[in-house]
Amino acid sequence: MTANHTPHTPHTTSERVIGLAAVDRQTTLKAHRMAPLLTAGDPLADAVIAELDFYGPKALKGLDTALRKGLAGLDERPSNAVAALLKHVETTPSWVDPLMLHRGDVVSLSVPPMWFGLCAITGALAHTYASPATARMLLRTDRPTPAVTGRLAEAGVWARQTIRPGGLLRGGPGYVATVKARLRHARLRATALADWDSGVPGLPIGQLDMARTWLGFTLIAHHALAAVGIDITDEEEDRLYQYWAYVGHLLGLDESLYKPVVDHAGARRLQDLLDTMTPAPDDTSRTAVAAVIDAQAHATAQAQAAVLSEEQLRDLIHCVLRRSFGNTAADRLAIPVVPAVADLMPLISTLNRQARHWQTYSPASAESARRQAVQEPGPGPEPIAAVLPLCVAFQHRAGGRRSGTPAA
Repeated sequence: MTANHTPHTPHTTSERVIGLAAVDRQTTLKAHRMAPLLTAGDPLADAVIAELDFYGPKALKGLDTALRKGLAGLDERPSNAVAALLKHVETTPSWVDPLMLHRGDVVSLSVPPMWFGLCAITGALAHTYASPATARMLLRTDRPTPAVTGRLAEAGVWARQTIRPGGLLRGGPGYVATVKARLRHARLRATALADWDSGVPGLPIGQLDMARTWLGFTLIAHHALAAVGIDITDEEEDRLYQYWAYVGHLLGLDESLYKPVVDHAGARRLQDLLDTMTPAPDDTSRTAVAAVIDAQAHATAQAQAAVLSEEQLRDLIHCVLRRSFGNTAADRLAIPVVPAVADLMPLISTLNRQARHWQTYSPASAESARRQAVQEPGPGPEPIAAVLPLCVAFQHRAGGRRSGTPAA
């Protein structure tokens, strides 16, 4: 490898399996067993990208039709690579409960949309960009803010399509969007490999990078929600990971990565293993995470009926991420401490817990709400419980209301 080949150089296996001497022997052994996945991609999706490049735009249009109609609904057999991918995603694993797919991710659907975007989506993307290799891959531009803004909107749309009732049924919006996300990962790999040093072990946006993204929308997202008092029960935790295991299947994740994970404890074990194999955040990671926070604060402040300024929302996100990531990880990402807002987090959490308790108090009303969600999918108006904690908390903020900020 030449000395000046640095912009997108992958980490070798020995470089990425870092700090193993500092962790316990069992973790070390597990990490070494996982190390081969550093060079594992997604052969089915990679083959489709190669075919699309060969056959051109017509093949891309045919793929979209195939995803929506399925193999059985096509007038003519698709190309070999597309047929193989469709066979994989259309073969529902035996452990999937069909009723679960009709209901959607009821755990995530129970979160008020504003909090879901502010905490879950932001936390997931910040966690993804904390990996330097992923940050470099997803930000191959000198203008990170527009790129991240687009990625934030894309992630929000995908997540909401994925969790909605029936979204993951064959041909449904979440199903199609998830397979397309899988193909985007393959496209990123193909693009990166054009200037990748093939003599260096490791693969861009490989299995471990995709597992990190999957954890972002499960463990990390719900850690961020818990930071503002939106906790879930053990039963809800079980349902969450059952649902997202199927998302992992559609994304092309290796089963050994997601199938053993059935709760937050299992997700934390996987996260710890990935952390031993991922370099610490660098300047690219910090730039990307800051851009995610700015983009989410701006988008939320511009939303209808917004009650906080962009600056206040940015401070709130900083506190959420510090509480969910932990101080050490937050310091590495240069996420600032905001004492005035941090002092209000217990109040925000208490108000959210009280609101969530009364929202879910009656089993009859919860079942009625579920039926309505099935009949009328998609988020409705923001419930008052979602914004009341912010109004109350920031009214009591130390130092009073910011200049130019409308009173709650």
